[in-house]
Amino acid sequence: MTTTTLAVLVPVLPFLGALAGLLLGRTAPGFARPLAVLPTFAAFVLAVLVAARQGGDGALDAATELTPTGSVPIELALHIDGFAALVAVLVGTVATCVQLYSTGYLRHDPRYPSYAALVSLFTSAMLLVVYSGDLMVLLVGWEIMGICSYFLVGHYWETPEARAASIKAFLVTKLGDVPFLIGLLALAHDTGSFRLTRILGAVAHGGLDHPTVIALLLLAGVAGKSAQFPLHTWLPDAMAGPTPVSALIHAATMVAAGIYFVARLLPVFEASRAAMVVLAVMAAVTMAGSALAALAQDDIKRVLAYSTIGQLGYLSGALAVGDRGAAVFHLLAHGAFKALLFLAAGVIIHAAGTNSLAAMSRMGDLRARVPDAFWTMTVALLALAAIPPFSGFFSKEAVLGAAEHVATGHTEHAPGAAGWIVLVAGLLTALLTGAYAARLWLLAFRGRGAEAPDHGRQPVVMNAVLWVLAVPSLAFGLAYGALPDWFDGRDLAPTLQTAVLGTGLALVGVLVTYGTWRHTTALAAGTPLGAVAAHPGGDAGEVEAEAIASHTPVYGDVASAPDPADPGRLLLGPLHRHAAAGFHLDAVYTVLFVRPVQAGARLVRFLDRAVVETYVQAVGAAPRLLGGAVRRAQTGNVQTYVSALLAGTVVLTVAAVLVATGA
Repeated sequence: MTTTTLAVLVPVLPFLGALAGLLLGRTAPGFARPLAVLPTFAAFVLAVLVAARQGGDGALDAATELTPTGSVPIELALHIDGFAALVAVLVGTVATCVQLYSTGYLRHDPRYPSYAALVSLFTSAMLLVVYSGDLMVLLVGWEIMGICSYFLVGHYWETPEARAASIKAFLVTKLGDVPFLIGLLALAHDTGSFRLTRILGAVAHGGLDHPTVIALLLLAGVAGKSAQFPLHTWLPDAMAGPTPVSALIHAATMVAAGIYFVARLLPVFEASRAAMVVLAVMAAVTMAGSALAALAQDDIKRVLAYSTIGQLGYLSGALAVGDRGAAVFHLLAHGAFKALLFLAAGVIIHAAGTNSLAAMSRMGDLRARVPDAFWTMTVALLALAAIPPFSGFFSKEAVLGAAEHVATGHTEHAPGAAGWIVLVAGLLTALLTGAYAARLWLLAFRGRGAEAPDHGRQPVVMNAVLWVLAVPSLAFGLAYGALPDWFDGRDLAPTLQTAVLGTGLALVGVLVTYGTWRHTTALAAGTPLGAVAAHPGGDAGEVEAEAIASHTPVYGDVASAPDPADPGRLLLGPLHRHAAAGFHLDAVYTVLFVRPVQAGARLVRFLDRAVVETYVQAVGAAPRLLGGAVRRAQTGNVQTYVSALLAGTVVLTVAAVLVATGA
């Protein structure tokens, strides 16, 4: 079988699995699990075979035009280079792990068949984006992911949070997709094609007439899809969906699509130095702001959500300094350890017997309760904090090294200002990442909140998936020496200066957080709240009543006392309240956009009802009144008609006499 045929089957198999799952989910629910796992696993195997055959050599291109579409043709095209081959393997790996994990996590969910089918469709759409060589075909996968995220985030549609989150995710990403589509059309207009290879060829020969406008329009769509400032606010709220969906969205699909798109078309963005600076500023604000927000969140999944936003900021930063090799390297490493973090968080939530979001301040010492999640999440958090020799160290250092290279003027791929912006923000974010990673570990596994009831050991398949993902989280970074052959030959080895600075700042963040936690723990031990937290065997009824009265979340089957030893409050000080609310961006958007739109809608409704509807009613009422008057005159009585005729004659005679007399 040719490599082209194998590549075509990679996105097709999950699509067929999704179609079969939707058709047979209700009539034959026993087939739901095989239809979820087997096609996705087969696509993963084929993606590995495609990557092995491609081998980092020249790109594989194939295309066919089904029907003429006008002056700019749309073709079913493949373009598989080293980037695409490895990203497809990542998507297949994470999607297979998520499908396996979901068979245990959602084994009692009555809507599992539709859920699994949508996950398969989600996977197929992302694989289409990865392999597509035509931007219009890529856009199809791009939009299918948007609708899949809407349904999957709203899986628990009985809860208002899930309904609101799904709508918000859909609308915010669509807000970016509108200028994104305009940018695609403008790009095709300037280059005369939607084919990736032809576009890049035209750009190389200076064929773009409006590079800055096109790049900025495309960045709007990337900001929405990849949750970059200022269109990132949908991602934390999307945690209302099932945890495996969060792992899929954050690690391999949806948010990775925007970054991958920029990596594919990086020469288009490099054609505009202004766009590269804008991308660098967007990345810097995203990195630092999301890290501060993560340090203030209480819900474990929201911490991980803001963490994803920050790590995507690193990816955008690498692209802003013109190094797509570093960006995709970190994308691959981040996909492994972020999927592991979310699935381990799912084990913690599952152990408490609830699918709701879990408050870390209400977690007790869970190390013995969930040992598999404890050890694997520890590995993933060390990778997230970029502590050597874990994978995140090598990939994050590749980003910082690329930024330092540009900042010191060793390359002309990007403005020096972009290099300094990304480097300074990246180092600051390394400090904050170490801090919030340590805080999550301390509160989740050494917390002092009252424990939820123990619901027993988790399904074997869930724990097995964690250990599978722990391997690349630990060791993938060591492959940096072999990856340049796949990534344009760029050197991905850590540089001494940024490695020392980045690792040192991350360790400072970890140690300061640990010291603050020890300090707050000692202080809390002498408070009544600390006493309640230290003795979870107290009166659960009183604790539950206090939690309900204060509108605090419920963890597991009972409300539990919050852990007063939260280092985030002391570290952030007066900034904590604002960071916990995401720096009130939603409130700003409400004032700037939501309320004006609502006011405009009220004005339109008033005009429709008070003006247009009144006019329409008047137009209908006038003939009705005239008809009523005429109807009263038509009595059918001959004497009345003769009397009216006589009266009219008399009136006319008198009028004629008066006129003659006046004359």
